Amino acid sequence: MRNVRVDEVDALDRAVLAIGTDYPPGHLLPYHEHRRAQVLYAATGVMELATAQGTWTVPTDRAVLIPAGTRHQVTMLKVSTRSLYIEPAAVPWFPGHCRVVEVSALLRELLLAAVDMAPRYPEHGRNAALVDLLLHELAHLAPLPLDIPLPADPRLRRLCETFLRSPDIHDPPARWAAALSVSERTLGRRFRSATGLSFAQWRRRACIVHSLRHLAAGVPVTRIAVELGYDSPAAFTTAFRALLGRPPSAYRSEAPPVSREPRQQEGRWSSCGKRDFHWSGSTPSGWVAQRRS
Repeated sequence: MRNVRVDEVDALDRAVLAIGTDYPPGHLLPYHEHRRAQVLYAATGVMELATAQGTWTVPTDRAVLIPAGTRHQVTMLKVSTRSLYIEPAAVPWFPGHCRVVEVSALLRELLLAAVDMAPRYPEHGRNAALVDLLLHELAHLAPLPLDIPLPADPRLRRLCETFLRSPDIHDPPARWAAALSVSERTLGRRFRSATGLSFAQWRRRACIVHSLRHLAAGVPVTRIAVELGYDSPAAFTTAFRALLGRPPSAYRSEAPPVSREPRQQEGRWSSCGKRDFHWSGSTPSGWVAQRRS
C-alpha cells in the first residue's frame, strides 16, 4: 500500500500492515498514537521523532521501533518511509520505549517488498512467508544510541531543549549549575538520575545526533565540527566513531534507490474497509486507494 492512512486499514485482519509514504520536505506529523506497534523505516531522508520522554533521530536506511500506544510526533526531512504496523500480540518482544535500530540488507529488501503486497494478502503462500521472515528479522536488530533523553524537571528540561537548538561540545556544566542555583556536583546527580547519562555523555551524544541532519544534507564535516565547537574535524570524527562505531561518511544520505518493479498483475483489486485498492502496474504508486461510491 502507498500513501494510505493507517486508520483506514487498521481493522484489517492481518498481523502486519505495510505502508509506503512520501512526505514533502519539513513535513510535521503532529502528536498521535497507534493501536499497533510501528516499525518506521527511513528509505530516504532523516526523521526526528519526539515523545514526552525525549527525542530520537533516524538517519537514512535506519528505522525506529515505536511501541503501541506511544504518543509521538515526527518531523520528516525529505523522507520516504516504509512502515510496518504490527498487532502487539505478534511481537511480544517489542521494546517498551522507542528505539532506533540498524537495518540489515535483508530487512531492507523485505520492507521494500512488503509495501507491494495486497492489503489482504493470503494467509498462506509467498506474502505470508515474507511477513514471517520480517517478524523474525525484526527481533534481532542492533540498537543505535540515537535517542536524547529529556528530564521531567521543567527547569532542567528547558536548559536541555535550549542546548539542543544550538549545541556546543564545550558548553560548561558550571553555566547550567548557575542557571539552576545548584553546585556542579548536584547538577551531575540530577542529570544522571533524570536521563541515565552523565552531563558529559549527554552533551556529547546531543552534539553527534545533531550532526546527522547536516551530514544528510551534504554539509562538510569541517563546517559541522566548527559549528559544534570541536577543536578540529578529526576530534569530531573521533567522537562520532566512539558513539556510533562508524565515521560520519557512513551517515550521508546515499541509500540505494527505493523503487522496484511491481510483482502483482495489472488490474488486480483488493477490498478493505471503506476503500478498494487497485494495483496499477503502469505507475510507480503500486496499490492505489480509491474510495467506494
